[in-house]
Amino acid sequence: MTTLSSSRNPLVRWDWVTNEWDQIQEALLQHLQLTLLSVFYGTIISAFLAAIALRFHWAMTPVTATTGFLYTIPSVALFGLLVPYTGLNARTAIIALTSYTLLIIVTNTVAGFRSVPASVLEAANGMGLSPRRRVLTVELPLALPYIITGIRIATVTTVGLVTIAAIIGQGGLGRLILDGLQRTFWTPMVVGAVLSVIMALALDLLIYGAGVVATPWARRARVR
Repeated sequence: MTTLSSSRNPLVRWDWVTNEWDQIQEALLQHLQLTLLSVFYGTIISAFLAAIALRFHWAMTPVTATTGFLYTIPSVALFGLLVPYTGLNARTAIIALTSYTLLIIVTNTVAGFRSVPASVLEAANGMGLSPRRRVLTVELPLALPYIITGIRIATVTTVGLVTIAAIIGQGGLGRLILDGLQRTFWTPMVVGAVLSVIMALALDLLIYGAGVVATPWARRARVR
């Protein structure tokens, strides 16, 4: 499609949306897939790193330093560094996107476990709970609101970062935005941007709702 003049280039051309609906759906699904996979892998890796940091206090500094360093690398630069080794594919996008979730989830997980009152830990020990059972039945439930908050922030951040993966041919809705920029055609840009915002809000709401269901005691504490 040729570049449209400003007088014939409205923000949304509904005929384009109708004609390119299959392309929009494909981009939307890819965006969602990249986001969910990245956050999932990030949560698993973060749980492992947080466990190390909580078990060995000296490990907190190197863990946060490493994840913090990864978080500060510009996304375009990180994609550029990875492409020669992993190629122009979804794996490259997921590796980069996962790395940006680590600092957020690790710090929130550690903060959650450290927020458990000492009196609660003493009571659990007094009941004769094993360390593993204490973690699973006492510490983890109380730390869960912090962990869920970290996952929410990481998810919303990842939705935005996925669009940048369009530079390596992935990007989901970012491909629509990039296509619109290259052709000065507003409709793909607007569709990609609006759907990205809607996805971020929807995922945030879903995770928040899941957190409310999973932590009813936290809701009762707020009511009091």
